Amino acid sequence: MDSNNVILEPIITEKSMKEVRSNKFTFKVNLHADKKNIKKAIEEKFDVDVLSVSTLIVKGRSMKVGKKRSEILKSPWKKTVVKIKEGQKIALFEIGEKKK
Repeated sequence: MDSNNVILEPIITEKSMKEVRSNKFTFKVNLHADKKNIKKAIEEKFDVDVLSVSTLIVKGRSMKVGKKRSEILKSPWKKTVVKIKEGQKIALFEIGEKKK
């Protein structure tokens, strides 16, 4: 699998931003990517050393939308949490840090 097609987008939520303090970063990745491909893509794209990769598949769910409340089905997707070496950072997750 091409490393450009592995990482789709970062996931920036309250929980994922708390995990940044412990060097864990969360991404939405290609559903068919495995841990080796994810590790390789993160290391190449962000120039960091990956220590561990955890993945999980988020199930698709049905939603009701529109005036007629018609039902649509969202497709499943894969989420990964990557732990990197102490002292390294990924710039995508740097959001205005507070100064003391």
